[in-house]
Amino acid sequence: MKAILITKDDDAYAAALSDVDAADLPEGDVTVRVAYSTLNYKDSLAITGKSPVVRKFPMVPGIDLAGEVTESGHPDYAPGDKVVLNGWGVGEVHWGGLAQTARLKGDWLIKLPDAFSEQQAMAIGTAGYTAALCVLALADHGIAPDRGDVVVTGAAGGVGSVAIALLAKRGYRVVASSGRPEEQAEYLKGLGAAEVIDRAELAEKSKPLAKERWAGAVDAVGSQTLASLLATTKYGGTVAACGLAGGFDLPATVMPFILRGVTLAGVDSVYCPQPRRAEAWALLAEELDPAVLERMTQVIPLAEAIGTASDQLAGRVHGRVVVDVNA
Repeated sequence: MKAILITKDDDAYAAALSDVDAADLPEGDVTVRVAYSTLNYKDSLAITGKSPVVRKFPMVPGIDLAGEVTESGHPDYAPGDKVVLNGWGVGEVHWGGLAQTARLKGDWLIKLPDAFSEQQAMAIGTAGYTAALCVLALADHGIAPDRGDVVVTGAAGGVGSVAIALLAKRGYRVVASSGRPEEQAEYLKGLGAAEVIDRAELAEKSKPLAKERWAGAVDAVGSQTLASLLATTKYGGTVAACGLAGGFDLPATVMPFILRGVTLAGVDSVYCPQPRRAEAWALLAEELDPAVLERMTQVIPLAEAIGTASDQLAGRVHGRVVVDVNA
């Protein structure tokens, strides 16, 4: 089978399109013929070696996949079932989706929602599923559309793009924070953003408490951007934090929490329990317009995944990247 294979030998780290023997697949009770995978930010970090995402070598990256079950020893799945996988350490410690075949634990899978094709499910991927978790987190904390603006950072990325579409569908006024606001304004407003701002507004060091601007936020950036969001969130607001594209530090104070009652809601997609996963995918199936999904998606063959990973980390890719592993 064809796969992207990451190897590490002493100080040499490399990713290459390889022919891999299916007999080398890791243990699992379900075998899946993969149709599509995706290229998430984490996948690009893994492929390029820019961050220590991969913890076991050799490794097939790809934290997402959609495909058809070919063999199963799990009671919930049978040959012919269409399934989706997001996270669970796949592509980090267990061979992932950037391959034509995967062997997995059935407990990691969910059945492909009827609303989506395999390609559409991967256009959503972990990024879109994480965005849905963030929208649910805002709703859980009472951030309704009438509370005020919701800002989305990293707006042109996978999480940001889907978050904008979902929030706009729910009636929120969405402000998109972008590194290239003029270039990306048309795309972001096409997804439902009412306003586009330069990410520099949030990247500069702020006062511990600054002017109240946001009822809520979806943040995939972290570091100073997250600190600035907390300092500018309105009384009783909530920031759903799900990423660290700008860094994993948080140069903030406790002031927003103890003087404005701001909530920092951490969102984890990797080991999220199955009931919450099902809730997120149900939200996507009900509220994500497939036409919007198509506008934010590009499809590439498996052979282009390595080059596209570098482009994604350099900010030259917007929206979602779907990988056709059989093309």
